Amino acid sequence: MPTRRRALLVLALLACLSVASLAVALAVGSIALPLHDVVAALTGAATPSGAIVLDLRLPRALAGFACGGLLALAGALMQVLLRNPLADPYVLGISGGAGVGALSAMLLGLAGFGIAGLSFGGALAAMVLVFGLAHGDGSWTQTRLLLTGVVVAAGCGAVIALMLTLAPEQKIHGMLFWLMGDLSLVADPRTALTVLLVGILAILPVARELNLLARGAEQAAALGVAVSRLRRLVYVIASLMTAVAVTTAGSIGFVGLVVPHLVRLVIGNDQRLLLPASVLAGGSLLVLADTLARTIVAPIQLPVGVLTALIGVPVFLYLLGRRT
Repeated sequence: MPTRRRALLVLALLACLSVASLAVALAVGSIALPLHDVVAALTGAATPSGAIVLDLRLPRALAGFACGGLLALAGALMQVLLRNPLADPYVLGISGGAGVGALSAMLLGLAGFGIAGLSFGGALAAMVLVFGLAHGDGSWTQTRLLLTGVVVAAGCGAVIALMLTLAPEQKIHGMLFWLMGDLSLVADPRTALTVLLVGILAILPVARELNLLARGAEQAAALGVAVSRLRRLVYVIASLMTAVAVTTAGSIGFVGLVVPHLVRLVIGNDQRLLLPASVLAGGSLLVLADTLARTIVAPIQLPVGVLTALIGVPVFLYLLGRRT
């Protein structure tokens, strides 16, 4: 089967997987619902389970899909930007900045919009700081950007550790849950879904240029790519998507690192196909992981970030073993 035809088939299968993962998330829980009840609730029919589907499970499932898609897409973009297969959405300190903001809000007694607002503000502050320090006098390189991000992330990690040390005991549980990733408090997934849609629509038109950038900046420039402008665009889009995902669901690891690798093994490194496939695969993975997190030891709900790490670590080690 030709490579492009196989890639399109994989995209179709991933789209089906996305629909199936959402259906499982809506049907599975402490109260199991038959599929026809789920469909009836979604179509507006009056059913006893309508409130469970529409008010509890649907917002959480859509938020999980949006955050998974955002993280996977941001990870794929970061790997192109830094030309480093180990890059993920958190490598440039965005998650650390969001964590400092969110934990500050919790220490101040804020909730809901206050946590989301300070979290997003912290992520943006980290993004601006990394960009400003890495750009310097204009000699922006992948190595300089990566080192700056690692240093900023380490600094944010130290601040977070200090906050956890000084936090009152009654607030530590909520702070740790946020740091490990949690979708249980998401009430409105529209912001994350909107950013995901805008992000993929903004980046697909430059997917051909990203293919050239992945081969090296000098080669891309020789073929007519405005490398500096493209790098800034990729950095801003990936950072904003990471900030929105972390603000919505907390720090959820390994989705942005592992998913692009898995997709790349199947359909290759053509960004025109890799990016939408990563969105579908990342969204499906996080929805299924969150469904497992809230049902595996019910009624106790596990942080979804724990599940993604337990899945991601062995998968990534397997991928490393195949490459060596």
